[in-house]
Amino acid sequence: MRDETKCLHAGYTPQNAEPRVLPIIQSTTYVYDSTEEVAAVFDDPMKSLIYSRFGNPTVMAVERKIADLEGGIGALCTTSGQAALLLSILNICSAGDSIISVPEIYGGSINLFSFTLKRLGIECIYVKQDASDEEFHAAFCPNTKAVFGETLANPALTVLDIERLAQIAHAHHVPLIVDNTFATPILCKPFEFGADIVVHSTSKYMDGHAVQVGGAIVDSGNFDWNSGNFPDLTGPDESYHGISYTETYGKSAYIIKARMQLMRDFGVYPAAHSAFLLNMGLETLAIRMKQYCENAMKVAHYLESSDYVEKVIYPGLESNASYTLAQKYLKGASGVISFVIKGGKEKAIRFMNSLLLASNEVHVADIRTCVLHPASETHRQLTDEQLQDAGIHPGMVRLSVGLENVDDIIEDLNTGFISIQ
Repeated sequence: MRDETKCLHAGYTPQNAEPRVLPIIQSTTYVYDSTEEVAAVFDDPMKSLIYSRFGNPTVMAVERKIADLEGGIGALCTTSGQAALLLSILNICSAGDSIISVPEIYGGSINLFSFTLKRLGIECIYVKQDASDEEFHAAFCPNTKAVFGETLANPALTVLDIERLAQIAHAHHVPLIVDNTFATPILCKPFEFGADIVVHSTSKYMDGHAVQVGGAIVDSGNFDWNSGNFPDLTGPDESYHGISYTETYGKSAYIIKARMQLMRDFGVYPAAHSAFLLNMGLETLAIRMKQYCENAMKVAHYLESSDYVEKVIYPGLESNASYTLAQKYLKGASGVISFVIKGGKEKAIRFMNSLLLASNEVHVADIRTCVLHPASETHRQLTDEQLQDAGIHPGMVRLSVGLENVDDIIEDLNTGFISIQ
């Protein structure tokens, strides 16, 4: 099936006389005929359903759909994108380990890496995306377990050179983890370029309607964990009677360990109703992404011609530094545009406060147009140096172009510019 068809049909196939629409299985527990059967599932939760902290039929159908769209071997949904990112790292890192990340990433991810993981004994080493291969190689330590980046950085909108970073990571026998939230599998499939693990905040384009917070981890099944760097995957897990995930589950070792071990202990599994809402968003993802890209391109050209704008950051524009990479990796540059207003922070805030159609909110990738001032909102905990490394200017506005008539969106932006004359 192609993506448009997968969005509608992947993950759930009704049998004779069963519901056409994915049903909500609103239950935390599942009944067995004998104690022995329950004991067998406790020994190996992959045998069957036992408790909705591990798996739920509605959620698992959505997991199958997301894995199919990404071209992965399996997926695990979580209660948020931050939870997905946290589990993706903790699944292969312990205290004393390190990861390498580009700094051009979401502010919440920087906080997670720089502070919370640090308190857990996991170091994050930052290397800018435009660094040379030699600089990346030099950053690796014997305890480095992964490399991380975002397909489309939030809000810097730089495009990750996935193939290059995958080759660098694999030279050191570690996986490349890519946050594919802004691109979605409709615009980019990182596994096709060598990435090993993909994470999503499903609250964004996948949902698209601002009705549920969620995340997902997708495993390509392509990475060889038997390099000696990942004893938690290859060695015995004493909490499951000494099971070896690689020996027992082969290519699915990573994603099954995340479910059996980390979901068991952290319990960040989404409710069935949240998955039902997410699935409704996924059903229209392919057609929505095309319209987001079309609207955003028109808005980007409008902003580029404005006398009030110092700089427009949108990889779909030929003037953008990431244009060549965007042509290689993306089938469209999404609906998110960052632009810098002349006059700095005060004028950017006045501009935003004057908008009538666009909502000023801490959200992005919605069907409705919304704006945000990263330096004073989502990234306000960052230092000036960190803001600079993340590609955030004090006058930067992040604009998430929605599905309204594009002429109405442009008229609203023009109203904002008139207010700062």
